[in-house]
Amino acid sequence: MMLETILDELFPDGHSVRLAGKTITGEAATPLGTVAVLGTTDAAAMDHVIALGLSAFILETVAHHPERPFVYLVDTSGQALSRSEELLCLNGSLAHLAECVDLARRRGHPSLSLVTANAVSGGFLSYGLMADRVFALNDTQVRVMDLRAMSRVTKIEHERLVELAGHSPIFAPGAENYVQMGAVEAVLGLPSADWLVGALTALKQEAVLRDHRMESGFSRGGRLLAKPIALSIQPAPGT
Repeated sequence: MMLETILDELFPDGHSVRLAGKTITGEAATPLGTVAVLGTTDAAAMDHVIALGLSAFILETVAHHPERPFVYLVDTSGQALSRSEELLCLNGSLAHLAECVDLARRRGHPSLSLVTANAVSGGFLSYGLMADRVFALNDTQVRVMDLRAMSRVTKIEHERLVELAGHSPIFAPGAENYVQMGAVEAVLGLPSADWLVGALTALKQEAVLRDHRMESGFSRGGRLLAKPIALSIQPAPGT
């Protein structure tokens, strides 16, 4: 789906979203008030320019628009793969972006992200997956690592990983598998203003925003060990 169509469907009351290269920044009107809109498009490879540009926009919003909600639009092929980016410490710029997202949360800015096409590796982890709630459109590609790359890193045969991916969402790409693991809240057929308002309203109604992904992954059968291990280390209040 084209970015212009997505923006029009989400923000029929109007927006001033700008596109610089593959970086999205701007504002949009909703029945709940103005929201900050930012992200990437066209399978952007997250480099220093994109990461620092998104970081600056977040910091500017936090400084001048208290508690304004953030809407992250995610379409990234992952971090930029070049020697120059690595020599300039791209990991530092991605970490800075993640810290800015966390700062906004701590300052009372609710956030949600929508995967519009691709959500891969560090490009996704550095901001899209950091949102309070993550959603994805149908037919989107969500994955942290390709199975062949995972094979090279873990030294597990690719055939074995393919076999594991057949019955475990932890190894398998795809938005539905990330829903099962609790990382993605839900998969949407189409973007809509009604969905956006409903999702933002649900966030605003939580007195204290909590990360429900561990519980969701456990109840959906996608992540069965994270919750019991966490509780064995630090029992939940009242237990």
